[in-house]
Amino acid sequence: MDETGRPYEPGEPEYERAVQETPESLAFEEEIIKQLRDPAHQRDAFAQVVNFYGEKLYWQIRKMVLDHDDANDLLQNTFLKAWMNIDYFRGEAKLSTWLYKIAINECITFLNRQRVQNNVSIDDTDVFLLERLKGDEYFDGDAAQMKLQKAILTLPEKQRAVFNMKYFDDMKYEDMSEIFGTSVGALKASYHHAVKKVEEFLTKDI
Repeated sequence: MDETGRPYEPGEPEYERAVQETPESLAFEEEIIKQLRDPAHQRDAFAQVVNFYGEKLYWQIRKMVLDHDDANDLLQNTFLKAWMNIDYFRGEAKLSTWLYKIAINECITFLNRQRVQNNVSIDDTDVFLLERLKGDEYFDGDAAQMKLQKAILTLPEKQRAVFNMKYFDDMKYEDMSEIFGTSVGALKASYHHAVKKVEEFLTKDI
């Protein structure tokens, strides 16, 4: 986020630096896992985790729920659950993958709850999210960006997450496979189907 508290947007250099995996991030993860396993350093180490992964997780959540305030709340929930379960993290998967999995589950739980509150079927488009996005002071996108978000909302929530991770962040399918517990082949098929659906939505009135 910049000095005013505005989250960096996709396409801005600061955003790209925040979401991309780098040798520095891999080195950080290796070292921080050692500290997390040490009770004497666990609390300070987790504070570093929050600082290091906060921006990345915020944007994965924000792209699912769209609204800044909702994304912030879910980010806090994600870190709270991670902290409460940190002793169960065995290091079999990357720490970032484990955090993403918690975040995605938080998003799905939130969206299901919102559908019930808004009397929306799980098979319907989550148009109520668009209404919240229009009133979000942190969203300054134009009509084209709003239409893209509407197109993405036509996707089932897990396919939407796959599309967001690959389209916006170019996440590796291998990392996504660990997050979703789904094969690389299935994820590739899901992404290509998602791209086709989004393209059809964007071009149907042309």
